[in-house]
Amino acid sequence: MVLVVLGIIVLIAGGVVSKVAKPTAVYGRFVKIAGLALVILGLGVACIVQIEPGEVGVQKLFGKVSNEILESGLNVINPLVDVVPFNIKTQNYTMSGVHDEGDRSGDDAIRVLSADGLEVVIDLTVLYKVIPAEAPRILREIGPDYINTIVRPICRTKIRDNAVYYDAVALYSTKRDEFQTRIFKTIEHDFQKRGLVLEQLLVRNITLPKSVKQTIESKINAEQEAQKMTFVLQKERQEAERKRVEAQCIADYQKILSTGLSDKQLQYEMIKAIATSPNAKLIIMDSKKSAPIIVDGK
Repeated sequence: MVLVVLGIIVLIAGGVVSKVAKPTAVYGRFVKIAGLALVILGLGVACIVQIEPGEVGVQKLFGKVSNEILESGLNVINPLVDVVPFNIKTQNYTMSGVHDEGDRSGDDAIRVLSADGLEVVIDLTVLYKVIPAEAPRILREIGPDYINTIVRPICRTKIRDNAVYYDAVALYSTKRDEFQTRIFKTIEHDFQKRGLVLEQLLVRNITLPKSVKQTIESKINAEQEAQKMTFVLQKERQEAERKRVEAQCIADYQKILSTGLSDKQLQYEMIKAIATSPNAKLIIMDSKKSAPIIVDGK
């Protein structure tokens, strides 16, 4: 529209020049042609608008919003129409207690009261996107700043409303997935009514009060010590069983030796051991029941 305004100004200037003295009046015609060209060029540019990929355009004329959306690419429009772009890609909004980690600087975590009256701090990330066909209604009923008008307050309110059904320790441990599923359903319903799609809701971190956290850590340490003691006792029982089996084997071996070996067999084993010895020797073994036995170990 700037070119159109500039062209009109040039046309007016050309008309003024044409009415002055003849030496300069001849240039008025060229000025008028230049002004007309600028007006035509400006109208042509104003009639064409480019919508970027991942966006749709909503047309607004004198405060009235059109229900017809403009797709990505080049679109021919009324030059008087104002086009408001809407992002339809997946967007994320993070509320975190870590500085500069969320969409707002500083501590932006959600503080809620659990069923047992304890304050729990929750970090949350919301993945959502605008329904393209609902963009005109969003502009008409909510405005372009739907993040601060809808996304942020609904998420914070629904999390507080649902946290009161759970104890602090349950939120931190056993009921975390159930809590996340519950708030997802409630937020999804409210988003859908306002033209938004909730794709995913991530409970990134749940921080308990220091006293509760210390109690949980003490309980975990006690459970670990109990498990360690159970392991030690089991190991000692296995070692005792091993020793019992070993003692039984030795007893069985000694019983076999005491009942299965005769005097003659023992004498034979003794002679064989002496005979195979590398030391030179002459040994006379006396036997009460037989003649002496001479063993030469050379």
